[in-house]
Amino acid sequence: MPQTITSTETLVIGATGKTGRHIVHQLQAAQHPVRIGSRHAERPFSWQDRGGWPHALENVRAAYIAYAPDLAVPGAQADIAAFVAMAREAGVQQLVLLSGRGEAEAQASEDIVRNSGLRWTIIRASWFFQNFSEGAFQPMVLAGELALPVGQTPEPFIDARDIADIAVAALTTHKHDGALYEVTGPQALTFSAIAELISARAGHPVTHIDIPHADFLHGARQAGLPADHVWLLDYLFSTVLDGRNSATTDGVERALGRQPRSFDAFAASLPENAWESAPVESVVAT
Repeated sequence: MPQTITSTETLVIGATGKTGRHIVHQLQAAQHPVRIGSRHAERPFSWQDRGGWPHALENVRAAYIAYAPDLAVPGAQADIAAFVAMAREAGVQQLVLLSGRGEAEAQASEDIVRNSGLRWTIIRASWFFQNFSEGAFQPMVLAGELALPVGQTPEPFIDARDIADIAVAALTTHKHDGALYEVTGPQALTFSAIAELISARAGHPVTHIDIPHADFLHGARQAGLPADHVWLLDYLFSTVLDGRNSATTDGVERALGRQPRSFDAFAASLPENAWESAPVESVVAT
C-alpha cells in the first residue's frame, strides 16, 4: 500500500472550478486539511494578485494548480514560474499541475514544475464533459444548437471527476510522484455525436451547427467578450481542436487502475432537469 500523506494544508487553486471543487470535496471527506484557493476565500488567491500569494501559501504542504483561463494564454508561464518559486520559498513540498493536452505553451509550464526541486505530478487533459453541463457550451445546449466551428473533428472528452480522482490520489500518497498522466475519456466523439447523445438525454433536440471560424469570433466580439477571451477561443478552436488530440490514452487507467467514465455515465450522473430546454442565447452565437 502506498504511504498516505498527512501534514498541514493542501492548497487547491481553482477550488470552485470544474476539477477543483471535486478535489476539495474528496479531501475534506477524507479529513485532509484543505485551503480554498479562490478570489473569495478566507485567504484570497488570484492569479492577477501576486501580493496575496504568500498569505495563501502559509503553512501549505502541497498545491493543486489549475491556471485560469488556460496555460496557453500570454503571461501564464511567468505566473507559474513566480508561483513555483514562491511556493518553494514558503516550504511547499509537492505540486500537482493540471496541464493542457496538445498545448506547447502548457508544456513549458510543465517544465517549470518538473524542475522546481519539489515532488510533482502532472495531469495533461483537454476538453471536459462538464463543458456541456456547466461551462461555455451549456447555454447552447439549452437553446438546442451547438453553433461551433469544429467540423467533424473527434475529441476524447473526459469527465472532470476522473481528473479530480487522480489529483486526490497524487496529493494523498507518494504513489504518483514524478508521474505525467495524459488523460482522455474512453472514446473520441465529434460534437455532432455529443449533440445526439445529449438530445437522447435532454428530451429535446440538440443539433451541432458548424459555423465559419471567423463568424464565430465575430459573434464572440459582438457579445462583448474581452479580447483575451476571444484570443483563447481562437486558439482553442483553431489550434487545439485540429485533430492533434483525437487519439485516446490510457492515462486514467494507469493512474487509477480503472477505465475513464463514459459520456453516458456522466450524463446519468446529472440531475434529470440539467438540460431542460430554455430560451437561452449563447454568448458566442452569431
